[in-house]
Amino acid sequence: MENDDYASFTRRVIAAHGRRIARGDIEGITALAEIATSLDAAMGLAIRGLRANGYSWNDIASRLGITRQAAQQRWGGNPS
Repeated sequence: MENDDYASFTRRVIAAHGRRIARGDIEGITALAEIATSLDAAMGLAIRGLRANGYSWNDIASRLGITRQAAQQRWGGNPS
């Protein structure tokens, strides 16, 4: 599936970035932190989209390995 391939590629790139920083690229830690912030924003966008398409908190939480309550507490706030 195309999404699985893309996700796998993304994980490899992020891991490689972390390894590069671990070898002494202290300046790269800022960019890695920005990636983490972008990932959090992307998760929120994805979950809002799934909810708008009719997926339940239970549907989402079960795929993340967390409880429905945990998912709703983390991503169910009032959108601005």
